[in-house]
Amino acid sequence: MNPLSWLFTPVPLARVALLRRCVYLFVIADVLYFHTSGFRHGWADPAWYQPLIMGEWLHLPAGSVPQVELLKWGTVVASLIALTGRLPRLTGALVAAGWIWYQYVAFAYGKVDHDRGDFVVALIVLPLIGLASTTDRRRSEAAGFAFRAIQLACIATYFLSAWAKVRFGGWDWVNSATIVRAVIRRGTFLGDWLLHIPWSLHAFQWVLFTLELTSPIIFFVGEYWRRKLIAGWYLFHAATYAVITIAFWPHLIMLLAFLPLEEYRDRAVQRWQAWRGRSSDPELLTPADPASAGTPSTLP
Repeated sequence: MNPLSWLFTPVPLARVALLRRCVYLFVIADVLYFHTSGFRHGWADPAWYQPLIMGEWLHLPAGSVPQVELLKWGTVVASLIALTGRLPRLTGALVAAGWIWYQYVAFAYGKVDHDRGDFVVALIVLPLIGLASTTDRRRSEAAGFAFRAIQLACIATYFLSAWAKVRFGGWDWVNSATIVRAVIRRGTFLGDWLLHIPWSLHAFQWVLFTLELTSPIIFFVGEYWRRKLIAGWYLFHAATYAVITIAFWPHLIMLLAFLPLEEYRDRAVQRWQAWRGRSSDPELLTPADPASAGTPSTLP
């Protein structure tokens, strides 16, 4: 197969519109609830500011109260407008700039969360597609490239995470008590229960490492198995959250780029319409006469 054709495999524009809605809704939730340290760092002493590579290239200043207020609420307003589908390139660019800068303020004072790299890619490439609606069945190569870029970044998050574990932690990462330490620090009742079964947490480390290392296989399987793999990843992240309360929220949104969202939407709409049709049928709402039950006139 021509690599270029694989990179530009056409995608329905309806899928673009649906993923955009998920992305921009998450941006609002993330700024206001999930990841608010960027807002708090506006009050931090600039002496603690350590520019990241992006800040060095762009000569970004340390965070200030007016700056983080503008980034926070400007990103929220831009996301709300982007959800309407109007001016997708302009509003998408504003959301991307605001959210990325807001995250930068948070990470310039501490660790950088690796689960947000693929989300940055999505914010950059999705506005490039232009107008798209949830009912538009036209296929676009530009949309195909955007989705492929998101997918590659998504899988790179897994694969490079496995590589980093061995590079910096060595094989002791999977052979020591890494997850035990995490459970002790931030575990749940389920994690505390698993502490009494030490081999289970040790095995969980190997399962995690193996899944991350073999994640690129998703590009070599058919649609049926691709959906199964994504479902497995969601179950895996649910288990991780249940044990150590760690969830890669933006990454979970990016996994949707592997799924035919427009098909799921159509099924949901059809089921809703069918339910509405049955619930509004007067023959179904009126009790049937027992004496005439079974006659053609009483059957729906």
